[in-house]
Amino acid sequence: MALQLVQVNFKARDDSALGRFWADALDWGVSSEGPGVTNVEPIGFDWPDPTAVCIDVVSVPDPETVKYRTHLDLATTSAAHQKELVARLLDLGATRADIGQRDVPWAVMADPEGNLFCVLEPRDIYRDTGPIATVVVNCADPRALAKFWSAATDWTVHEVDDDHARLRSAQGVGPYLELLRVPEETLWNRVHLDLMPYPGGDQAAEAARLRALGATDADVGQGDVSWLCLADPEGNEFCVLRPD
Repeated sequence: MALQLVQVNFKARDDSALGRFWADALDWGVSSEGPGVTNVEPIGFDWPDPTAVCIDVVSVPDPETVKYRTHLDLATTSAAHQKELVARLLDLGATRADIGQRDVPWAVMADPEGNLFCVLEPRDIYRDTGPIATVVVNCADPRALAKFWSAATDWTVHEVDDDHARLRSAQGVGPYLELLRVPEETLWNRVHLDLMPYPGGDQAAEAARLRALGATDADVGQGDVSWLCLADPEGNEFCVLRPD
């Protein structure tokens, strides 16, 4: 059994505006599954598919303002492409962000609601990921968390050491999931991962399997919903969606 990593979920004050920003940033399309929800995915995409991890933007009354544990890194193909992309993102409403990064080759930015992301310099490893190079999660123990996430999903661990782990879909397509050790504790409130069983899979059985791997149930005030809220062994919340 395994789960698919299908999307990154953003809480937002204005799901439509933030969804449109990310759609324009990635050259993707937007749709909506209902009021207060904007789905961002590649145009013509047959969801779910490991070639892309999509974005789901959900309006909430008062999104928390915290230092987030999760962010996106965007891929570029050349120095000129990186410069052009940064300029376009600024025109779309992004801002440059200073998180103490000093002199680095990537650009640290924030979307219109303050969610941090990076525009990377060209790197060969991300040449075939699509516009999202990697989903980065800050953590205390990359080795332990890589073990959990590789068992929870069908993603393969490509690199792991005490400071960093890199995973990718078993099909070798789409973005990476990277676990980065940070010295200080941070919170993961506005951005989380959504997983979904493969066709024919069972949501409750998968949740039970995740609990056996070290996940715990999470109460985020979700009420009566079709998805299950859990937390990984470091307390990072994620959702298990009902299979299509």
